[in-house]
Formats: sequence, structure tokens, C-alpha cells
Amino acid sequence: MKQLTLETLIAVWEEMFGKGPFWAMAGAAIVITLAYLFVLVRDRSLSMKKFLYAQLSMPFGAAAAVLFVQSVTSSGFSDIGGPIDWVVLLGVAAAGAMGLAILVYTAESLLMRKQEA
Repeated sequence: MKQLTLETLIAVWEEMFGKGPFWAMAGAAIVITLAYLFVLVRDRSLSMKKFLYAQLSMPFGAAAAVLFVQSVTSSGFSDIGGPIDWVVLLGVAAAGAMGLAILVYTAESLLMRKQEA
């Protein structure tokens, strides 16, 4: 592999997660992102109370993402050794944390009536 392309990454992710689960996760990410953008446009501002709850959920999202990726790969925590392993693990944790924060903020905004003045 001389170049890292989007097609190569998609093929690796499909192999790692399975075709159906990968595209289901990608679809869910797109739907949640569009809902988040809808909430931002609709409300025209961020609610700091909802943002605080979203931030408090971030460690759970990071842990869940790491555990999920560890469950779908054939390696375990004892196989983590080199610097790139730690960089990838931290990237997965960061993506999980941000993903759950966006999901929590969006869900709060869509499901709860506006109570703030």
C-alpha cells in the first residue's frame, strides 16, 4: 500500500466491523450530525446546561468506544505496545467522547421542551 485513500479506509473498516454494521454506524453518524445541525439552527445558540450534561457524558463515550473497538478486533489490551497503538486508542476514545456528547446534546434538545428563558 503506497497511498492511504478513502477507499482503502472504507475497505479496512468494512473488514473490521462487517459490511452491515459499518454502514449502519456510518448512517447513524450522518443522521445524528444532521439532527445536531438542525438543533443548532433551530435554537440559534448553545444551551450551557445541555452542554454541561453533554460534557459529563464524554468519559462514558470514550470508554464505550474503546471497549467496542477492542471487542471487534482480534487483539486485546495486552497487545497494545507501540506509540501508534496508543495514538489510535486515544483517537478512538476522543471520537467516542465527542460522538456521545453530540448525541446527548441533540437528544436533550429534541426530546425536552425548552424551559430556559
